[in-house]
Amino acid sequence: MASVQRRGKNSFLLVVEVGYDADGNRIRRTKTVHVKKKSEAEKELAKFVAEIEAGEYIAPEKMTFRYFAENEWLKKFAEKKYSARNLKNEMSRLNAHILPVFGHMKLDQIKTIHIVNFINDLENEGRKDGRGTQLSGSTLLNIYKTLGSILFKATEWRLIPKNPMEGVDRPKVQKKKMNFYDEKEAAAVINALYQEPDTWRLFFLGAMLGGFRRGELLALEWPDVNFEENTIMVNKSISLTENGQAVEGKPKTEESEGIVIMPEWYMQELKSFHLTWEKEKSDAGDEWEGGNRQFIFHNGLGEPYYFTTPTSTWRKFLQRHGLKPIRLHDLRHTAATLIIEAGIQAGADANITLKAVQERLRHTKYQTTADFYAHVSKRASKEVAAALDKFNPKKSVNNSSTNGKS
Repeated sequence: MASVQRRGKNSFLLVVEVGYDADGNRIRRTKTVHVKKKSEAEKELAKFVAEIEAGEYIAPEKMTFRYFAENEWLKKFAEKKYSARNLKNEMSRLNAHILPVFGHMKLDQIKTIHIVNFINDLENEGRKDGRGTQLSGSTLLNIYKTLGSILFKATEWRLIPKNPMEGVDRPKVQKKKMNFYDEKEAAAVINALYQEPDTWRLFFLGAMLGGFRRGELLALEWPDVNFEENTIMVNKSISLTENGQAVEGKPKTEESEGIVIMPEWYMQELKSFHLTWEKEKSDAGDEWEGGNRQFIFHNGLGEPYYFTTPTSTWRKFLQRHGLKPIRLHDLRHTAATLIIEAGIQAGADANITLKAVQERLRHTKYQTTADFYAHVSKRASKEVAAALDKFNPKKSVNNSSTNGKS
């Protein structure tokens, strides 16, 4: 016998009776599902019954951390949530650090003190990876986040009554200084880019002017470009290459998808590059490996670059021209900085300027943008104030007196 019982606005309790125990008491299996309609809950009930009849159902009190992480969290959350590259990193942390400690434990046996000891061990004598390399603060934080994600879902899905991560302090990570180019430095970089092949000039300018991430640029195709409106659509990303094949997925967040308006001069150069692209495809003939895909930045035969190629190319470009070394991703920060500097010089409201940065960089929350670039706004404001120092009347008087004495 099986039934569905409403527990809340969007939750239902599935109940399946599987027989009687030695004392004649009914044995029930229950599961809470979060859906909006009863009809959806009834479909989940059918799956639940099938799991029990096939012997695949494991009662929450008997479920190990390993089983939940590999069969529930991974398949029902992580594979849908993370990009291919991020998922690979999540699994690496899970297998190398978390499962060896918690894998054998029942979910409801994991207590807060176990996690406190685990983090403490990582921060002290256990702070080295399998190769004996010291774990960085960011790696420790990511291990903490992976464990937290798994236990949060176990709590949310009602497998454990309380999340044992509550009360565990996050590992402290020293913030890295944000690097970027200011207006003068950016102009020097752009001048140097005109000594480089068109494909890389347009790739790096796209990152600097449009705030595109590396994976977003690698995944761009010509249908994503609207020359009439001077816009580029972001709807996919390539953040990993496996077995020689690009792994394509969604951008970092849902908000990362969107349309970016680009400078007209950049779009004109991109339009000219399109003609070059068409000629390359025609010249390649049967050797063209891109098929029906139209990746703008490709390896010469239509396939996307290996996902780390832009990074190594950028590093070599900076060395070749003796330019200030910053990461390729810092060009995204440069895009924000240039907008902020232009806004302050034009006398625009700081909140409006940061809102423009949020929209261009496609941040999920305004506060993320404000926190990230508050120091840039402050620095630029101080520079503008210093530039106005020339109007100080006392300095004008002093200069006049000095000139008079001579």
